Amino acid sequence: MTVGICGLGLIGGSMAMAYKKAGHTVLAHDKDITIEDFAALSGVIDGKLNADTVPSCELILVALYPVATMAYMEQIAPYIDRNAVLMDLCGTKQQVCACGMALAERYGFTFVGGHPMAGSQYSGFKHAKATLFLGAPMVIVPPVYDDMALLDRIRTLLSPAGFGRLSVTTADNHDRVIAFTSQLAHVVSNAYVKSPTAQEHKGFSAGSYKDLTRVAWLNEAMWSELFLENKEPLLFELDTIIASLQAYRDAIADDDLPTLTELLREGRILKERIDG
Repeated sequence: MTVGICGLGLIGGSMAMAYKKAGHTVLAHDKDITIEDFAALSGVIDGKLNADTVPSCELILVALYPVATMAYMEQIAPYIDRNAVLMDLCGTKQQVCACGMALAERYGFTFVGGHPMAGSQYSGFKHAKATLFLGAPMVIVPPVYDDMALLDRIRTLLSPAGFGRLSVTTADNHDRVIAFTSQLAHVVSNAYVKSPTAQEHKGFSAGSYKDLTRVAWLNEAMWSELFLENKEPLLFELDTIIASLQAYRDAIADDDLPTLTELLREGRILKERIDG
């Protein structure tokens, strides 16, 4: 199989490594020509992804920020083979999927939205690895929810990455849930380290601190774009957690042991039910 990958950061670079390791031909494009050249010298990619080579690709993966992804898809859409699959790897789906599906209908290829649920607090090709997606979930947004033939094809096309399971959903539902499972966690983590006490944590911190602050080390340009694209679902989650925190604060300020105990009990029971 020939796979084209646009964007050789952590996600795109890891995809390139995984497909190359599996023995496939990998063509790639990155706005930073030095990264593209380094990937070629490292044997990760076999050539450039451009208007001349796009038609040879059975699968094209776009690993850019959402706005750049939509612009790139519009640029290459006329050259994509009608039997090929175009898939974005963005962290939000509504705008990107609307763009991709409109282009697919216009030019006759297949578009599927994708969001690999794997990553790192570090970014860039230098942190990419072929095993990044091994066993991880992959969320896909197909044009038709119950097209089993297409889902089987997507599963086969993505098999070199080593995902553990595919979750099928709509763009709206993806963005609603991801606002809680990913975006809220990044906001909370990033805000948490702004306490002046954070400067004194060494020697006083263990697993709790590390778990809560890991994703504070983020790519602010990318996450700012994702947050604003998913504004309403994220605002709902922020309002919800702020209200919950206020309840804890009030109980502590009032020395209200029964209420505080009940709040903590509720949270523990919810965690048991959710993950049990």
